[in-house]
Formats: sequence, structure tokens, C-alpha cells
Amino acid sequence: MSNSPSNPAKPSQEGFLHVDETSMKTNRVEQVSSILVSTAVMLGMAVAMLFLLFLLQMNWKRPQEMILDVEKIAGRGDNAAGFERDFDPPGADEVEQLNEPAVEQTIQMVTDAISAIAASMDTIASATSVSGDGTGKGDSRPPGPEGEGVDGVHRGERWELKFTARDKKAYATQLDAFGIELAVIGGGITTIDYTNNLSKAPTKRSGTREQEKRLFFTYLTNNALAQYDKAFLQSAGVNLKDRTVLKFIPKDTEEAIAIAEKAHYLDKRSKDFRVADIAKTIFECIPSKNGKFEWVVIEQRYRNRNPSVK
Repeated sequence: MSNSPSNPAKPSQEGFLHVDETSMKTNRVEQVSSILVSTAVMLGMAVAMLFLLFLLQMNWKRPQEMILDVEKIAGRGDNAAGFERDFDPPGADEVEQLNEPAVEQTIQMVTDAISAIAASMDTIASATSVSGDGTGKGDSRPPGPEGEGVDGVHRGERWELKFTARDKKAYATQLDAFGIELAVIGGGITTIDYTNNLSKAPTKRSGTREQEKRLFFTYLTNNALAQYDKAFLQSAGVNLKDRTVLKFIPKDTEEAIAIAEKAHYLDKRSKDFRVADIAKTIFECIPSKNGKFEWVVIEQRYRNRNPSVK
């Protein structure tokens, strides 16, 4: 049995070996495979370049946390409405400033007072004509909790909260998600009666008005959600006769709503946030991507601070 190859190389006439060149040519399979490998390499390079371009265009700066300034809006509280401001009685630390002045100071003060009589009479006359009841100036600050600040609209009057719930249970889930408590006041009862834990087992508790400092809202129309509120309170054993139903908003929820309001203003109105420009902001509670809920602004209206501008 011979071990020699089937197609041995034969010596040529010149003494060199003759090689069959047909065995060195690439076949169709090798051609196709090389094309596929080249295509894969080119696609890999293209993907790598696109990914590098994506990385270069990304904003690697950490998003800055939105800072809320303390909202200070003027309000007259329980004071009567007016066009100026009544004087407050002097405090103990101010009494010493009211001691009798020296003679030369008294003469100068009398002279200044005489020169101001006409202006004073004009002010008193205008106060009488406007109020129609005495000469008090009242309080020129807008409605709202008593305090000093800018001329604006308080959150309790400026904000409107909307809930979109398909049924009573879904509505209770939204209220519990934000820690909102239902409560009733009035009806000849001095305490505030609350109920919470609405989506599971509504429970009742009571408190005083002096202890309550939270922001609150109420429905202005009798709708399905208002009926749900009453049903939750009744299931907790709260007396509703002749009483007003309120929603009390915890501080962290109030701050989240304020952030949504500011973000919308900065995006739609101006990069210089001025809370005094806002007349009304309407929010809606919607599901978020993480399975929870969030507040979004669906409408924001602004104050016309210049009467000449329509």
C-alpha cells in the first residue's frame, strides 16, 4: 500500500516542481465568510462611534435641586379691609420714646404739625367717604393670613388641586399617598375632627384650631369626590351635620406642589421666578413612572399688575 499523495507534484522539464494552482484559489464559501466578517467589523466600528458620540453629547452635570425661597405674602388676617393702615398701639420698648420733649423741640413739632393740617384733613375726609363708618383706615393688605410681604395671592387661594380617580378606592389611594387628612369644622363644635388611613380603615381623631397650622382646601361644588370625602368621614364616625369638609395638606406635600408650580413658571413664563405674578395655578394628581403619584401643572394664570394693560 503506497503512502504517496494522490496528486503529487511533478517535476518540469527545467527541473522545478510543478504546483497545481487551482488548489490555491478561494472558493465561494470563503468569499462569503470574508464579506460577512468585514461587514460585522464595519458595523461594530459604526456602533462604537455612535456610542462615543452619545457619551460626548450627554450632560454629565448633576441636576441642581430646586430651592424654594420662603414665601412671604402680605395679608390682613381678621383686620377690616381698608386703603391704608391703622396705627398699632406702642409696645413697652417704645413708651420711653414718648416722653415729653424739650421746649425747642416742642415749638418745632407744633410748626410741623400746623403745616401738615391740610394733608391730614384730606386723609381723614377720604377715609370717611370710603368706609362710610367712622374714620378708621382699615388694613390695605390683601385677604389672607396676617403678615407682611409682597402683594400676591396666598397658596390657599392661588392653588387648585384636582384628583382624577375612577372609583372611591383609587381616590383614597391618592389621598393616602400624599398624607392628606380629611376633616370637618363648625356646626357648633369647637374641635376639628379628622380622619386618615382612608384606603384601608379610616380612623378618627380630634384637635384644636390653635394647633392646626397646615394648608387646607375644600370643594366649592358638590361633586362625586366631595361625596367620597363625606363617606370616608362617616365611616370613621365623624359628625357631619352643618359642618364644612376640609382637606389638610402636610408640609412635605405642600413643598412638592410648590416645586411643581415654580418649575412650570420657569419653563413657561420667565427664568426670574416671581410668585407675586401668579394669580392661579391648577394642579392634577397623576400616576408617576415609579408606580406612585405626582403633581403636574395643567394651567397657570397670571395677574395683570398694570391696570392700563388689557
